[in-house]
Amino acid sequence: MSGNKIGQTLAKVLGIKLQYRNELGQDGVTRGESLYSVSSADTFVEKEPTAADAIREATPSARDCLRYLYNLFPFTHWIGRYNVQWLYGDLVAGITVGCVVVPQSMAYAALANLAPEFGLYSSFMGVLIYWFFATSKDITIGPVAVLSTVTGNVVNRVYAKNPKIPKNEIASALAVIGGSIVLFIGLARLGWFVEFISLAAISAFMTGSAINIAAGQVPTMMGITGFSTRDATYKVIINTLKHLGRSKLDAAMGLTALTMLYLIRFVCNTAAKKQPKRQKFWFFINTLRTSFVILLYVMISWLVNRHHRKKPLFKILGTVPRGFKHAQVPVISKSMVKAFSSELPATVIVLLIEHIAIAKSFGRVNNYTINPSQELVAIGVTNVLGPFLGAYPATGSFSRTAIKSKAGVRTPFAGVITALVVLLAIYALPAVFFYIPSASLSAVIIHAVGDLITPPNTIYQFWRVSPLEVFIFFIGVFVTIFSSIENGIYCTVSISAAMLLVRVVKAKGRFLGRVKAHSVLGDHVLGGTGDGGKYGGMGRDGADDPDVSTRNIFLPIDHLDGSNPSVDIGSPYPGIFIYRFSEGYNYPNANHYLDYMTQSIFANTRRTNPNTYGSPGDRPWNDPGPRRGQLLEVNESLPTLKAIILDFSSVNNVDVTSVQLLIDIRNQLDRYASPDQVDWHIACINNRWTKRALAAAGFGYPSPSQPELERWKPVFSVAEIGGQHSAAANAEARHNELARNRLRDEEIGQKEVGDGITHHSTSSSDKDFTKDISTTKAYEAPRSVVLQGINRPLFHLDLTSALQSAIHNVERRGYSEAKGVGTDGKFD
Repeated sequence: MSGNKIGQTLAKVLGIKLQYRNELGQDGVTRGESLYSVSSADTFVEKEPTAADAIREATPSARDCLRYLYNLFPFTHWIGRYNVQWLYGDLVAGITVGCVVVPQSMAYAALANLAPEFGLYSSFMGVLIYWFFATSKDITIGPVAVLSTVTGNVVNRVYAKNPKIPKNEIASALAVIGGSIVLFIGLARLGWFVEFISLAAISAFMTGSAINIAAGQVPTMMGITGFSTRDATYKVIINTLKHLGRSKLDAAMGLTALTMLYLIRFVCNTAAKKQPKRQKFWFFINTLRTSFVILLYVMISWLVNRHHRKKPLFKILGTVPRGFKHAQVPVISKSMVKAFSSELPATVIVLLIEHIAIAKSFGRVNNYTINPSQELVAIGVTNVLGPFLGAYPATGSFSRTAIKSKAGVRTPFAGVITALVVLLAIYALPAVFFYIPSASLSAVIIHAVGDLITPPNTIYQFWRVSPLEVFIFFIGVFVTIFSSIENGIYCTVSISAAMLLVRVVKAKGRFLGRVKAHSVLGDHVLGGTGDGGKYGGMGRDGADDPDVSTRNIFLPIDHLDGSNPSVDIGSPYPGIFIYRFSEGYNYPNANHYLDYMTQSIFANTRRTNPNTYGSPGDRPWNDPGPRRGQLLEVNESLPTLKAIILDFSSVNNVDVTSVQLLIDIRNQLDRYASPDQVDWHIACINNRWTKRALAAAGFGYPSPSQPELERWKPVFSVAEIGGQHSAAANAEARHNELARNRLRDEEIGQKEVGDGITHHSTSSSDKDFTKDISTTKAYEAPRSVVLQGINRPLFHLDLTSALQSAIHNVERRGYSEAKGVGTDGKFD
């Protein structure tokens, strides 16, 4: 027994109806069937997608697998074409970033509650590993202020519960676990998940974190002690103001360093504007300001404390071990993971959003596209391997990425140059690091995070685009300030997700009306008389037809799209409604869409048969009718419901729930229009699986039970097949033949004149030739084909054809209300 017979037998046993629909009562629709034949065009039957097609589309081929492996190492795409000019750009950018990352990384290590050398380890591993997996040439991975603060909070909480666990082991374990999660997301190519976090949420998180970090560094910069700088931001600010009088000599080292950093930046930016030719020079001076300030204050600190190494006059960094003294296999225990498991979501979110946001931003600026999933692979590998040399969680740095981009980086290989600079610092400069003032490092942190605060102009632009998201922004900032960075992250992400869900669920459809519009260039109507069809009209052949220079535009009847309210947009035809879904059509919003649609239809139509209910007892409770002794009031000015046109241009997929609700509404409206049936036309379907789902529910063709089915006349869209059969090709061939014929006649005429024979005009022969070739098979009318399947006459390519079909068939059924409207679907 064949597989087909086995399947049919099994379906019969289980009670499955394989032929659950019979389109138009036919045994099957084939090409050229008389019911749908189009005399001037070839027919087309659209085949439904099958389960095998779905499996084939979802299953990767061998080539896809090889491409996946190839794309895991993007450096192989360009390393073979590496050249000296690229090397020069990478050298300059790499060294520049290296000079910045060394002091910054040691400062950020303090935010993570770790010794300064761990910041250097993280910087080294970040820039060294990233270039293997990078799709961005600008990104610099390493310690950043926000992630270091989150790491510090985790380290403090776990250390408080388990004092026997070294802090660096806690940070390394957090990096491995968080990195593994991010790596899995990247390898599974789930980077699109990051798109659910809105720009307003990211900006709020960055702004609140920057304020939190800056407030926490002010006490260190001023030399103030006696309270925790890890409390909520508002408490830290209040305590700092309370204890301001206890400031020490550290304030001199911190405030002057901070002032110098801002002063150098101001002078360099001003000079660059006044001297455009030396802009590059001033950029590098500006970039190196952090290193210059740190070196200056190291010298001052050495002069002041060289005789006070054991008891320095102000707090200094202290001993920094040379080399990788903490290199080891990361220690991860069950108790440790359990202790910081509640902090993992915040850590992973910070790893994701900061890096991806920066990478996308600089990709757009520098005209290249990043792969978010591959970037997550790069972050994941960096954080999984980094702890083997003592690194803690690292991600993309905004400030260093901006510097790297402006320095003229050419490829991700610049990270290797930066790694060499950091490696040199690890082995050659620990003696210098001893005298770095802690207050000056705090000034560096405050100066760096200041750029993360969203400026007022950007917030105003948010307001102009989406006022609601501005409230989300401020909520996120306030939660971060009055609670914690972690809670600020959760709050903004949750509110953004909730807002997206509300927009999807509460999406409101629009009823459309048709407007005939003209395209006007100056005082000239395009496509009208006299332009010869230059702008897409039909030229003089249609000069007397007002429809030649117009096109159909379908606009919301309520003008809520901002269209000119002085234009009267009415119903396209009495009893025919065009309804557009605005935000997709799926189970969360299907009820909301269809409730609004039916309410509006009931309010603008009347029941076809007002005496549908024989007695008051037959009426439903929610439509009890008039009181006893009163007649049923019928508004004869309202039309009866005849057809509904659904615009699916914004719908990509449907589901069982949404289609079932559509079936229920169809049945409800059929009862409302009884004894007639409502025609359902669906336009602009973008997905063949959506067509399959709708056809399975009985949409796309008239019901076989309709008594007027024999009078049904479908309207199809037809187009030229193109190529050698097109009108343009025929016209070109005709023109070429005429030119060759004219040239041949001229040559013959010149010869006859030379022989003394009189030569007559060849215009008549040209006309005869034109007449002859126009009747030949080569110059017959261009071939045309039906654009959509003839087995789905109620699925349409656009709203115009859907409306024409609806009007045409409504009039064929002989509705008396259709007055003054032609069968071509035009308005008077």
